[in-house]
Amino acid sequence: MPEQEMLAWDGLFDSHAHYFDSRFEGQADDLLANGIFGKGVAGIVNVATNPENALRCIEQTSRYPRMWCAVGIHPEDGQNDVKDPDAALSAIRDLLDTEEKRRANKIVALGEIGLDYHWQPVDKERQMYLFEAQLDMARELSLPVIIHDREAHGDCFETVLKYPEVKGVFHSFSGSAEMTKELTRRGWYISFSGVLTFKNARKVREVAAVVPHDRILVETDCPYLAPEPFRGRMNHSGLMSYTAKTLSELLALSYEETVALTAKNAKELFGIE
Repeated sequence: MPEQEMLAWDGLFDSHAHYFDSRFEGQADDLLANGIFGKGVAGIVNVATNPENALRCIEQTSRYPRMWCAVGIHPEDGQNDVKDPDAALSAIRDLLDTEEKRRANKIVALGEIGLDYHWQPVDKERQMYLFEAQLDMARELSLPVIIHDREAHGDCFETVLKYPEVKGVFHSFSGSAEMTKELTRRGWYISFSGVLTFKNARKVREVAAVVPHDRILVETDCPYLAPEPFRGRMNHSGLMSYTAKTLSELLALSYEETVALTAKNAKELFGIE
């Protein structure tokens, strides 16, 4: 392997981003081409939320050697934007149905999927239908999943337990320490976003401190959830060092050890060599 290729891994791995999101307002490609890779960031997983933006996500990902993607139906999209759930599921399946297609499109996971009970009214039946259908798809295709769990901890936990063959990551985790211990015992990964740095995130920091070192990831969820001192602004992978620094203090590791550890875990989860 050429030396420059080896050095490309010397940096943080953003395990969850949305660079196709309209909130970037044309800035995403400038950031990715000129300000992210090679400047502290080694890799990014670009995560779609519905069949339409999955195509934009795949196209954008194809332009960057150190970017991969995930495709799936987010619970909010599934409830509010998807008119025909079965047609949407079929569209996602079409993107995933062969290993050759997944490799060509650099798809490394099915996601993000899950449950979101924050915004009312909640159509729990529709969200659960899409969640379970996609977990079943992941089981059939032997793919890792990216779980969105917002104010639905009990239902998310009970649902993934019904699919013991499926593994993946709970992204921007906000569950309890008890849930963390049980998920990681079963082989799940836990990822932390800029929320970890927020002054009112004591519970999240307590949870991060108990995650086994081989099951912990960092992410941006950009353009959302920028870390302190940039909270409320547009987030991007270049700000992830603030999250990693907070995490290193919680894990009693050096910053460099935390960067290497979380990058290694991300590559193992997503099967990236």
